Amino acid sequence: MSRDDALKLLTEYVGQESLRKHCLAVESAMRAYARKIGDDEEKWGIVGLLHDFDYEKYPDEHPMKGSVILREKGYPEDVIEAILGHNQERSGVERKSQMAKTLYAVDELCGMVMATAHVRPTKLEGMTPQSVKKNLKKKGFAAAVSREDITKGIQELGVPEDEHIALIISAMQGISKELGF
Repeated sequence: MSRDDALKLLTEYVGQESLRKHCLAVESAMRAYARKIGDDEEKWGIVGLLHDFDYEKYPDEHPMKGSVILREKGYPEDVIEAILGHNQERSGVERKSQMAKTLYAVDELCGMVMATAHVRPTKLEGMTPQSVKKNLKKKGFAAAVSREDITKGIQELGVPEDEHIALIISAMQGISKELGF
């Protein structure tokens, strides 16, 4: 299991640039959390990179179809369980590991940070948690982003909201060029 292999898999299954960028953003957030707690940054990054790789081709079977593909390719079970757990409502797989809880907590929030960056003149540069929280309160802004999932994810992870948002902003700032900013 390597990032290069995961990236090849992502590009094989995902044609939409916006979905690829989302997966890169989630990868950066997962790596930042792994660094913060001293866990396996490569593994956590791969989880973020591949969490939605099956969504474009199999939206009605996501993430179960992806788990089958990952098992066939020999990915570790903890990686597969974390990916299944980020869509617990559909998969039925409970988020037990720190990696699974983190994936759930960063997924939708990365979408909100990305949407916020798109409307700011300085994009990700100088963004604060307050900028993101302000947009979270606007129901029409990035309407597809689940505020409920963001709130629930932060609660499950057990971290302060501002600290969580700041970590994700910082992680995404580190790959701003790859994200198109």
